[in-house]
Order: sequence, then structure tokens, then C-alpha cells
Amino acid sequence: MTGLPPIWFLRHGETEWNLEKRIQGRLDSPLTTRGVAQAHAQARLMAGIIPEVLHAGGGLFVSPQGRAQATARIALAGYDITTDARLAEIDTGDWEGQLRSEVVGGQDGLAAYAAAPGGEGYAGLSGRVTEFLAELRAPAVIVSHGILGQVMRGVVCGLAPQEMAALSNHQGCAYLLQDGRETLLREGADA
Repeated sequence: MTGLPPIWFLRHGETEWNLEKRIQGRLDSPLTTRGVAQAHAQARLMAGIIPEVLHAGGGLFVSPQGRAQATARIALAGYDITTDARLAEIDTGDWEGQLRSEVVGGQDGLAAYAAAPGGEGYAGLSGRVTEFLAELRAPAVIVSHGILGQVMRGVVCGLAPQEMAALSNHQGCAYLLQDGRETLLREGADA
């Protein structure tokens, strides 16, 4: 997708269900101690970036789901945020709350989650991601989810779905999306 302003994408911190390898989808579980620490690392990463984003007329956007909201309260502390339902994680239908090993077999990630019975599918997720991106006119910081993040980052970088599925899915960092490329930003690493 061309003509987009810079975007800093933050995946929520680790949750109890991430540790259990349980599919969250539209459900939620609390951040772990590590997840809270990851959100604090994101806050340090974003400390100098958020004022620049806001000065440029940009915004801070967050998924309505609890784990993203909890991360944003730490990572974006002290700033006004906009909650946008289009940033919610992929709806995984009948699989929500299930252990990944029980329902996806050997396949995992984007392809598996998009095939979940009763779920939203890839077309639904990519449609709302594309709609959200098309409305961006100024830099943005986004706090959201793993599968949504792979699709958003892939759309920005012009990737096919199978290439999106191969993207990393780190927590406690930020992905800068600019000029059709992504750059992983971590504490102590050169950006």
C-alpha cells in the first residue's frame, strides 16, 4: 500500500494464554509479569516518538481488547488514545479459548487462524486492516495483536498472505512501517 504515513506497530505484551499456547482471538487473558515488562520496554522505546507523532498531527490507536488496552495504558501512558474496533484480533470463531495443539494440528499462525470454523477469515481481517490504513493521513502509533499485526505489516509492505505469515511476531518491541518497509525497533538496538 503506497502513500502511507509512518506507522509504529506494537503488539500487546505476553498474556497468560500466550504462555499456555491457547487461542485468544476475540477473547482475553491478563498480561503476565513478563507482558507488563514488555509494555514498559515499549514505553521507553516510544518516549521520544510519541511527541513527534502528535506534533505531526498523528494519533495513538488501540484495539478494544483488554490485553491491547492494558499494554497501551503502560506503553502510551499519559497520552490520549483512540480505540478502534478494526484493530481487534482476528475472530477465530469456534477455536477461541482452545489450545492451539488441539485444533490447528501442525499448522499455526495466520493460515490456521484464518481457516478457523465460524471465524472471520483472511478476507474479513485484511478488509478491515486495509480500511483502517486507507484513512490514515498522519503518523500513527498502533497497539494491537499478533495476527492482525502480520496482516497490517504485510499490507503496508505489499506482501502476499503466505509472506505475511512468515513475518516475526515479537512482543516488547515496535515495528516501524515506512516507505513500504518494516524496521524492528528494540531497546538497546540501533534503529
